[in-house]
Amino acid sequence: MTHTIIIKPSEHVLKTVEGETLLQAALREGISLPYGCRNGSCGICKGKILEGDVDYGCYNEETLTEEDKQNGMALFCCAEPKSDLVVECHEISAIKDIEIKTLPARVEKLERIASDVMIVSLKLPANQRLQFLAGQYIDILLKEGKRRSFSLANAPHDDEVLQLHVRNYPGGLFTEYVFTQMKIKEIIRLEGPLGSFFLRDTSPDMPIIFLASGTGFAPIKSILEHVFHMEGSGDNTNNLPPMTLYWGVRTRADLYLLDLIDQWQQQHKNFSFVPVLSDALPEDNWKGRKGLIHEVVLEDYATLENHQVYACGSPVMVKAAYQDFTTLRNLPKDGFFSDVFTPSVNNTP
Repeated sequence: MTHTIIIKPSEHVLKTVEGETLLQAALREGISLPYGCRNGSCGICKGKILEGDVDYGCYNEETLTEEDKQNGMALFCCAEPKSDLVVECHEISAIKDIEIKTLPARVEKLERIASDVMIVSLKLPANQRLQFLAGQYIDILLKEGKRRSFSLANAPHDDEVLQLHVRNYPGGLFTEYVFTQMKIKEIIRLEGPLGSFFLRDTSPDMPIIFLASGTGFAPIKSILEHVFHMEGSGDNTNNLPPMTLYWGVRTRADLYLLDLIDQWQQQHKNFSFVPVLSDALPEDNWKGRKGLIHEVVLEDYATLENHQVYACGSPVMVKAAYQDFTTLRNLPKDGFFSDVFTPSVNNTP
């Protein structure tokens, strides 16, 4: 059975098909809604049901509370319409013209840069390119309809080879394969670009804080390299705000590509870097910042009233950062953008 969905305030109209979520229907019809994890964890796709009924689907109950539901809210990545609907949500114009493609790719290079992190470089066919915004991700398509999401770590202007930062999660269906069986030149299939984690309009008077935990560094690397490229090309040279990257990991060995970050600091006066260790080892001889990265930011800023924050990594970090920054440091809620990394294990579809 099909249902008609009217989106406010744009008045866009779309049709859903049986078994399709609101987000799936919108993306299929070229309507760009904000989203991240697509499994009910991050809350980026939360919108309001003004008229009609939905099946809320499977979701994290901390992300969509009973109070949210009583107030008409739903997670569009999980909710399926049970009737015609009128919904209210913010649409994103920047990604509306980017085509989502399914493409083959050849494994070009495997580079283990930390004990549990592999850089996977993928080469597309010679006649294909993947147009994307810095910060977006792709899905690796596996057998039996399973898929795994990975942020693109390369910048859009450097798209000859797609770069993924893959962490080896115990029990990970794809990640364990990468570390134990994947071979150079093998062919995989991918779909993308996906997600709404990308840099919004900036002002020289609005500093940007990038917050990364673990391999959440990957999409932020893409964003920063694209910004620096635009700066070097003469675009927006005088319009870039101060940018600070806080990167939180467990131990010193978990910080990878530090030479690249050091190069950024030397070449771009508007960029600074604050590494943070949560479980520094005695042999690390660590003299830098310690603890949780969002708490380090709280120590450094008395207010975030005129800032933008881009947070990427673990659900716990992203949730804590949003909560504390908006309530304790006056960060506007529409100034916080996030991409939540939710590990998937073998029994997860």
